[in-house]
Amino acid sequence: MVTSVGGVILDESVLIDNSGTAALRPEALSLLRKLRHSNLHLAISYSPALSNDKVSLLKKMAMQYSFDCFILDGSSMDDALKVVTLAWGDIGGTILYLVSNHKNDCFNQLSNLGWIIVVLDAEASAAFDNSTVLCINKLQELLLTICHLNIKANGNNVVTVGYVMKPSREEDFAKRGAFPISSTPNGLIFLPLTFEVPLRSQLQHVDIVLHKATDEIISVELSDSAESSSKITYTTGMQELRRYMENNSDCFVIDPLDKIYPVLDRLKIQQILLGLEDINAEGRHTIRGPHFLKVNNFNEPDLVLRLSKAKLFLPSIVKPQIACGVADAHSMAIVFRVEDFKDLGVPLPAVVQEYVDHSSTLFKIYVLGEKVFYAVKKSTPNVDILMNLSKKNGLGPLLFDSLKSLPTSTEQSRSEDPSVANGHHFDLGLVTDAANWLARKLDLTIFGFDVVIQEGTGDHVIVDVNYLPSFKEVPNDVCIPAFWDAIKMKFESRQRK
Repeated sequence: MVTSVGGVILDESVLIDNSGTAALRPEALSLLRKLRHSNLHLAISYSPALSNDKVSLLKKMAMQYSFDCFILDGSSMDDALKVVTLAWGDIGGTILYLVSNHKNDCFNQLSNLGWIIVVLDAEASAAFDNSTVLCINKLQELLLTICHLNIKANGNNVVTVGYVMKPSREEDFAKRGAFPISSTPNGLIFLPLTFEVPLRSQLQHVDIVLHKATDEIISVELSDSAESSSKITYTTGMQELRRYMENNSDCFVIDPLDKIYPVLDRLKIQQILLGLEDINAEGRHTIRGPHFLKVNNFNEPDLVLRLSKAKLFLPSIVKPQIACGVADAHSMAIVFRVEDFKDLGVPLPAVVQEYVDHSSTLFKIYVLGEKVFYAVKKSTPNVDILMNLSKKNGLGPLLFDSLKSLPTSTEQSRSEDPSVANGHHFDLGLVTDAANWLARKLDLTIFGFDVVIQEGTGDHVIVDVNYLPSFKEVPNDVCIPAFWDAIKMKFESRQRK
């Protein structure tokens, strides 16, 4: 019976480079980082003869990435087994031992323990199905090997999710347990895709692709037409993935690249939000997008008239039309006077958006398939307090990067009840209706949006929409199973079609 991989031991020979100095292979750190949150037992092994400086380096890496350290020389099966068993006990799976090909004297010894031996830099190839000794050419292939072995162990009862996103975002998700390489309770296995290994060899083992494509954008050329999509230029690796997805209809994607394009364009999102009128009804609060206006030139002579026709009054918030994926997409300004628009440091084209007084309370909404969660965060203060901040700034506009810091003040405090903003209760039912409406309209599975409650009217105003948010404010034991369920349900829906 084939068992899944329960533990991984990395021999010194696959981590230390061949220069003779105490230095790691360039790709070793990435592997250690990816394995760290895999929920597997992990260790680094080295021989008793290894120099002190190299041992010190390996111990430092082991401590940093939560690996154990074992002294194994391959000469005694019994000693190796005793060392590992004493430390790990019954791990509920097979131990995989990764070693370089120049240590071939220990292959058979260790394979007799029932371990799976994976040889790095081996010229010969070995079939997965008929040997306990496997061969890979690059360190980056190890996770694919583990994933393949776990798929074999689970038969047809698992769905493999290949995912791609920038390392920092992957780390944030992985450390919360979102990307296990062993099967989740609902039958998912996650495989990090890498552009350093041919994608075809990875994707042939993948049932679903999950991406944060905005992490791979080089440039965005906005479309002037409401009907046509913006022109997106991706990194070389993402372009290869897109071509593969286009040429292989059985490659299922959550969510297709063209579905995220509206989220990249603040103007298109504002235009889509106009359709929220369809779900508003008498007897409850209104949910809507803010009033808005696209501006191509801050010095245009009829700007004041255009602002008035768009129901915009100062102060207003000014945002780049491009919402994410490029530099300066989050460089914004709050403008208090018409003359503030002159030489304003916000990239053009821009969207001037209604500034809604909301008592510094922002509701972050997370949509994971059919489930909707929310969290409450501190936000920018009301207009009167912003005016005081502007005066301290010499009556100029307030410039800020929304990813780094927002204009804030200690003068305004929020209600002790997180579901109440400026005397108005947060209407979760209304917001859930809006979430379901947006999911259908955008045809997205995992996305988020921000809501503020307008003082006086109680209007729930959606001020931002984003794809694949971190949902970090939602407890892990709640959001991670919902995240897995959203992916599984989308896959099963596709299968039924």
